[in-house]
Amino acid sequence: MSVPTIGKIGLWSLEMRFGDKARSSAAAEELDALGYGAVWIPGGIDDGAPADVERLLGATARMTIATGILNIWKHEPAQLAAWFAGLPEAAKARTLLGLGISHGPIIGEKWGKPLEVTSAFLDGLFAAGMPRDNVCLAALGPKMVALSGERTAGAHPYLVTPEHTAQARAILGEGPLLAPEQGVILEEDPAKARELALGVLGTYAPLPNYRNNWLRLGFSEAEIDAGDDRLLDALFAIGSVEKTAARVQAHFDAGADHVCLQVIAGPQGGTFDALLPHWRALAQALL
Repeated sequence: MSVPTIGKIGLWSLEMRFGDKARSSAAAEELDALGYGAVWIPGGIDDGAPADVERLLGATARMTIATGILNIWKHEPAQLAAWFAGLPEAAKARTLLGLGISHGPIIGEKWGKPLEVTSAFLDGLFAAGMPRDNVCLAALGPKMVALSGERTAGAHPYLVTPEHTAQARAILGEGPLLAPEQGVILEEDPAKARELALGVLGTYAPLPNYRNNWLRLGFSEAEIDAGDDRLLDALFAIGSVEKTAARVQAHFDAGADHVCLQVIAGPQGGTFDALLPHWRALAQALL
């Protein structure tokens, strides 16, 4: 089995997973027709994402449904492999499971060393028959990026910059998938855009994995704590569709194979009524 075809541009969306199921499925059908290569849905807080993957596969005919990410603390490797094995062959070819270690403050006492825990999970997953080509890893630090290329289809970094993409490609070398997420705020009013960006940053800034990655990229503790404009401008494509296109190109120039866009149009990402016009505009510009 080969790595699922995800194209150059995908979408990452909370609403596609946690919003109204009928509207989500209808949106997926439209996004498929618009030409997006993949829709990425989150799975970090529970074990329910595989059911939504199946639902979205059923609503679409062409694009890949990917997870960004399945929390490996919420799944048993053998059960996950068995679920995948039960999919129709055509659905397997359009399924990409992004896996992640989550965060110590969320997991609590059972938290273990990320590389060791992830490697052990992959051992169990592949021993149970899961194809490596249908798995990628959430990867920020250099060692996890390396592991993603050595043991899976590649890396899905989240809340990163084109500079991180260049560093990740240097570690991965040619071949492994590199599919960074890119936050997008199509809001021309700087104050409103900053408010939306800060809402996202506030969720992730307390988590060590993200914070340490931004420090490695040259941002200071003070910039992170303050939500400094330099950090926000680096993490989010803010303003016009043209600015988003330029940021996407910067990732491609740095070595990305695929960029998944997370449009932020309101609290918790936004509603379908707010998101769909942005998704259509981005499709017209980028696909």
